[in-house]
Amino acid sequence: MMGKLYVVGTPIGNLGDMTFRAVETLKNVDFICAEDTRVTLKLLNHFEIKKQLICYQEHNAAKAGEQILARLTGGEDAAIVTDAGMPCISDPGEKLVKLCAENGIKVEVVPGPSAVISALAISGLNTSRFRFEGFLSVNKRQRYDHLAQVRDAEETLIFYEAPHKLHKTLRDMLDYFGDRRISLCRELTKLHEEVIRTTLSQALELYPDNKTAKGEFVLVIEGAAPEEADDADTIEKAYEQVKALVEKGVRGTDACREIAKSTGFSKGELYAMLVEDNSRG
Repeated sequence: MMGKLYVVGTPIGNLGDMTFRAVETLKNVDFICAEDTRVTLKLLNHFEIKKQLICYQEHNAAKAGEQILARLTGGEDAAIVTDAGMPCISDPGEKLVKLCAENGIKVEVVPGPSAVISALAISGLNTSRFRFEGFLSVNKRQRYDHLAQVRDAEETLIFYEAPHKLHKTLRDMLDYFGDRRISLCRELTKLHEEVIRTTLSQALELYPDNKTAKGEFVLVIEGAAPEEADDADTIEKAYEQVKALVEKGVRGTDACREIAKSTGFSKGELYAMLVEDNSRG
């Protein structure tokens, strides 16, 4: 008989949020897969749980996944946890769940705290439709591509961000989204939990550099208003969008590429119009 994988949610800060079922599950499985075994060991020690810990991270997912699968196939039960919150969401654990699904291993969820849902619930923004976008890439082109892809989405947008990258992220979001409402949710469930409901421009004033922010952030951003949705049915209208991005500090080539992608017009034609405009000025 094959074993079972339990996807176990853990606290995002306050250990009082650990569920009875989560504790019992971790006590009863044969071993636990963890993103950072040092972090998970502190959690296990708090609840007096003694189990073998297996490191399962992005860099070793392939090799460790096969080893875990072999033990599950052999009849052992396992749990997978992340450092905080629900595993497998913007997390390498999704690969292990997929591997189990492909090999007929039963997977059971033990729900727990979620920074995404917690931040959305207290954001003061529309909660009926939302999109979780995870972390923005540090690669400039991928970052701009990501922002361009969601710029016209009418759903509330949710991102994760680290404190040392917050200023740049807010600046890029203001460039691409305009001055929308935002809720900056910091250190959720912890001693210094804070929710700042403001606008992107005002948020930049609060965090004018990469040294002023502290703690992990969940950014909840107002979706595009229906009238903001991309309606560029001529290349002239598309070019107006290019100029708007350039005026906000986006490089001309990047602006042309993003608007070409979202409107279907030629990047080359848009860039030629930009060059011609610049030559006149």
